[in-house]
Amino acid sequence: MHERHEIFNKLQGETLVRKGLFDRYNERPLMRILPELNVIKIGGHGIIDYGRDVVLPLVDEIGALSKDHQLMIITGGGVRVRHIMDIGLDLGMPTGVLAELTSKISEQNAMMLATLLAPYKAKRIHTSDLLELPTLLGMGALPVTHGTPPYGLYEHPSERTNGGIPPHRTDTGAFLAAEVLGARSCILAKNVDGLYDKHPLKYPDAKLIPEISASELIAMDMEDLVLERKLVELMLECRNVKEVQIVNGHKPGMITRAIKGEKVGTIIRAE
Repeated sequence: MHERHEIFNKLQGETLVRKGLFDRYNERPLMRILPELNVIKIGGHGIIDYGRDVVLPLVDEIGALSKDHQLMIITGGGVRVRHIMDIGLDLGMPTGVLAELTSKISEQNAMMLATLLAPYKAKRIHTSDLLELPTLLGMGALPVTHGTPPYGLYEHPSERTNGGIPPHRTDTGAFLAAEVLGARSCILAKNVDGLYDKHPLKYPDAKLIPEISASELIAMDMEDLVLERKLVELMLECRNVKEVQIVNGHKPGMITRAIKGEKVGTIIRAE
């Protein structure tokens, strides 16, 4: 037998898949890098694609909030994502290629939103720049980035359940950023008042769900959701972010009310 050149450490000789090892670290304390940060996800399909009448009032609201609160703005993709994904699916593109393609769209929206927020010291950043946030926020900057998580070509295959559509998209990316940074809140701005028991734009009798746990929502196995299923699944594994709030970004003041702690829209608890 050849002898390994070891470096002494507590994980020496571990495969890193042993169940007993996981139990040892399950309750380890986690550093919260930015515990006062509010991560605000601006939907592409629900907000940006509506143009100036919806986006510009939201820009003013975010700008005003940035004077007194730590914010990071994260953008979705929208109709252009659906267009490129439609073509990619038709051409048989693998899930990872679809993730690469759709990421470029949410980047475009981040660039536009950062430009609109320039009077409020907006700084366009990339997903690899998250650890620069303490410095940027300390300088008074307002960071803006796109929401697609950087899995890229390594995105998880999803043919069995999602038809090949990448499971980690921009809602999920906003949540993951909030979790790793230990953010105070994660707010999703949509074009509806929150989560409903069925699609509110298709069914007039749809009822708003003001509060629900992630496990309860998963158990309901609903046909359609206002947010990505992967985000809800990940909430069961999170350590820092204890809830996600969905508000109507078409209604002025809703994001402000959410940041102030009001129970507007829908709150999904991480349990």
